[in-house]
Amino acid sequence: MQPIQRVTAPTLDVLDALLSSDGPVWGLLVIKATGRQAGTVYPILERLERQGWIRSSWDDDADRSGPRRRLYEFTADGVEAARSLVAERQTDAAGAARPSRPARPSGRPVTS
Repeated sequence: MQPIQRVTAPTLDVLDALLSSDGPVWGLLVIKATGRQAGTVYPILERLERQGWIRSSWDDDADRSGPRRRLYEFTADGVEAARSLVAERQTDAAGAARPSRPARPSGRPVTS
């Protein structure tokens, strides 16, 4: 499994959507869960698969009408790496969101 070279907000959204699923999920559900465009989500899914984070397979539900769905799920190493990465980035974001504490004025006049 290769590390992700460039971690973007859309990549984190896709990882989070996959982590939130109970099993294999098809691309349209990832698109709906992230609110991202298909032209953003599918290249991320392809990249994650090439790097060994996820694997995909074709849905074989013959009773369902419509085109076949491509299902995506984490590999064993991918799920652990994704959990770690998402948690790390959420911690970083929470730290960045905390404003630094400016000196509080006391309301007393300054004397020298």
